[in-house]
Amino acid sequence: MSTSNNDNGKTFDVTIPRGKNYDKAEFRLWLPHKPDTLRGVLVAVHGSNFDSRPWVKQSSWKKFTKSRNIDVNASYWQGLALRHGLALLGCNITDKPHENMFIEEYCKVDEGSGQALLDALTELSEQSGHPELNDAPLAFWGISAGGQFNYEFACWKPERTITFVLNKGGIYFTALAPQATREVPGILFAGERDSPFRNGIINGIFSMNRRANARWVLTVEPNAVHEVARSLEMSEVYFDEVIPLRLPQEPRGTLRPLSLENGYLGDLNTHTYAPYDEEKAKEGPTAWLPTEKTAHAWQAIMNGKPL
Repeated sequence: MSTSNNDNGKTFDVTIPRGKNYDKAEFRLWLPHKPDTLRGVLVAVHGSNFDSRPWVKQSSWKKFTKSRNIDVNASYWQGLALRHGLALLGCNITDKPHENMFIEEYCKVDEGSGQALLDALTELSEQSGHPELNDAPLAFWGISAGGQFNYEFACWKPERTITFVLNKGGIYFTALAPQATREVPGILFAGERDSPFRNGIINGIFSMNRRANARWVLTVEPNAVHEVARSLEMSEVYFDEVIPLRLPQEPRGTLRPLSLENGYLGDLNTHTYAPYDEEKAKEGPTAWLPTEKTAHAWQAIMNGKPL
């Protein structure tokens, strides 16, 4: 355990012992100075066996794939957390060595890695003097394996999940999500020029669960490969709209549901959107968007236009 201070806030570090389906489980919590009662936690999860803790504290950090770098600025995450009264959590969860390392076993959150995250929050709630973090709801953003982890966590603990971003990952262990998870709003990002394997899997998960009324949106980024691309832009708009709608009205209350009928449907072929229509939803997969502002952002990203 360790604690540090800087001009932007406080950080707290904790390590959870090695578990059944993971090697390392290290976490960093960021809080603004003298925060009020925290309403939840924004969890940022990096790609396969990479570390998102620098996103929480350092001004910027570049590293992701052999072919593409990303530049993730801590002020982006801190700004989101501040606007919504959230703590910010960075994670370094890694696999034990095994035969097929492209299959991230630590994304099977129900086999130990998910509990490691929850145990870390319990310890961090004590370190920080914020007991509300022990059972706080969580909003997830992740790239590649980070998105896989987030999706599987939403399937495992939907009652703890405010929203999730599944971003261009490739190995998912749950095809049809539980009904409670389908009621959790989320974004599934695909890159137009990413691997056909990844895109096929993401499209399959989306189509199957949207048919069962999942409150999810599929966003295909034009010309994007396996990279963050513009997903941060849309995620920011999405989080700013969805998190206030989902957070409990009373401290430690339950997350509020989102009504299908109050949302918008995005046509994946024409990239147009309109208020929810049940008959249109039955015709084939459509993106479900919770507000008109998120629908406008989705349309801009799908068309390669500025937000």
